[in-house]
Amino acid sequence: MQPFVERLKRPEPIILDGGTGTELARRGLDTGTPIWSALALMEAPHIVEQVHADYLAAGAEVIITNTFRTHRRNLETVGLGAEAARLTALAVAIAQQAVHNTRRVAYVAGSISPLEDSYSPHLTHSHATYLTEHGELAANLAAAGVDLLLAETMNTVAESAAAAEAAAACGLPFGVSWVCGDDGRLLSGESLAEAVDAVAPHGPAFLAINCTPAPVLGRALEALRAASALPLGAYANIGHTDTLAAWQHTQDASPAEYAACGAKWLEMGAQLIGGCCNTTPDHIAALQTVSA
Repeated sequence: MQPFVERLKRPEPIILDGGTGTELARRGLDTGTPIWSALALMEAPHIVEQVHADYLAAGAEVIITNTFRTHRRNLETVGLGAEAARLTALAVAIAQQAVHNTRRVAYVAGSISPLEDSYSPHLTHSHATYLTEHGELAANLAAAGVDLLLAETMNTVAESAAAAEAAAACGLPFGVSWVCGDDGRLLSGESLAEAVDAVAPHGPAFLAINCTPAPVLGRALEALRAASALPLGAYANIGHTDTLAAWQHTQDASPAEYAACGAKWLEMGAQLIGGCCNTTPDHIAALQTVSA
């Protein structure tokens, strides 16, 4: 399999996987706060692997690890801070096993999420804290053997810049993805141009928009294209959540409707397309029809 940075040079679209936490919830697992989908790593690793396998079967070329809440900070809320490295390595091993068992040609991307709630940009930390804590997770992911790193659902310029710096220190290719509002700006209110300027010095391989409602993601993608010549990605949500409950199945888009959004993102210059919260293997399979 060619290195991920070489794959990015080819013109064919790269299909990402879809929602993991919401798919685990759909299959009956507890994904409530405070550690969300990380609980499944301990209680039902076989189901986590099956979710990855189903996305691979649907055509995903990149599988994102179930490490959205395996920062030490997150795990400490349930007394498992010392297990951060082990659970991160387990999540990577599960994804790698799914790739091996399905015999698909696919990359494993290590997910690095915000330290706090993805929809709470007002909950901030110092640069030193971001760099230390994202650095620990990035190092754990790299040690476990991921093919690339993905700092995703970033909602402020400061945190995305620190996450990019931490990822770059590992020597692996990495991408940075932001969650945006209907106005095409980060949830913090900052512009994507500011965000791009902040992460660019660290050398990301690609940039993306994720966990933004599918009908409005195009506005942010347009702003991102205007701010950067790097390969771009788009993977939207089709539901909503809050800090007290798991994802709600509202405003769902059918696979065909979602694929129509994916076709628009490709027309706008995206190279990587996939799904975020509430999307399913059927949504990813539908993207194949517009990416061929």
